[in-house]
Amino acid sequence: MYKIDKALLKTLPFIIAVDFDGCLVEDAYPGIGPERKRVGDAVRRLQAYFPQIKWILWTCRDNNSTDRLLDKAIDYCSHKLALRFDAVNRNIDEVLRATNGNDCRKVYANIYLDDRNLPLNELDEYFRMCEAGM
Repeated sequence: MYKIDKALLKTLPFIIAVDFDGCLVEDAYPGIGPERKRVGDAVRRLQAYFPQIKWILWTCRDNNSTDRLLDKAIDYCSHKLALRFDAVNRNIDEVLRATNGNDCRKVYANIYLDDRNLPLNELDEYFRMCEAGM
């Protein structure tokens, strides 16, 4: 059993985890589909408007094959979508410190931006949630 530092948990920054396939880009797995422009624009806007938010790229992709599918997604996000992430498929460092290094499979976030979650046509709701959480 691991020990959680509840005092540290209260000091965590606001965190958003973003899915890749079907969310940032059209689902074309194992390829990379075109950008979902409305989502990409919204995330870029959030990153510009709330620079203190920590971002996690949260995807089922991995690098277990010679195709290096995760690396391709990271590169696409950085170079084609101009998005920055503080962690990829793992918790941010502040969460790891608060949980004594326990990096559970489900990343800790305040918001999970995913095509299977809040409808992507309600992206303005994410702004309201971010403003309320700051």
